[in-house]
Amino acid sequence: MIHLYTGNGKGKTTAALGLCMRAAGAGMKVFIGQFVKGMLYHEASLITNRIPEIKLELLGRDCFIERTPVQADFEAARAGLERVKQVIASGQYHLIVLDELNIALYYKLLTLQEILDLLDHLPPNLELIITGRYAPPELIEKADLVTEMKEVKHYFAKGIEARKGIEW
Repeated sequence: MIHLYTGNGKGKTTAALGLCMRAAGAGMKVFIGQFVKGMLYHEASLITNRIPEIKLELLGRDCFIERTPVQADFEAARAGLERVKQVIASGQYHLIVLDELNIALYYKLLTLQEILDLLDHLPPNLELIITGRYAPPELIEKADLVTEMKEVKHYFAKGIEARKGIEW
């Protein structure tokens, strides 16, 4: 099944990680590829140091909140997609998360067509999760499960910055 977590609300990656924990608890092997995240957030340090059933790799360089992507961002995304293809072809993972893939698509680091082609060739026993704002309609149509996180209220509007252990 293909799961898609999108929308402007907080919790897309968190929801994906929750399913990763459930899968790992059931003895499944999990791969998480994080696009457009150039730093190891605290969940990544927990996963990489304490949960051997889950492998996490950074496939991007950084977030684009305050800048425009540069050539190195495109190259990192391209290399990340190739890595994901290798991981899928290996057949050793039951669940794969492509975290912030929608953002990589939004910034045109990758093309929608190459992602649709990837999804058309998934093995039948693989669960795949795609996260990130701005999911294109074609991915929404392709997914088997779509959850939209909607921001109703966020303390960031009051000037409260991202907090250690909560947002990063």
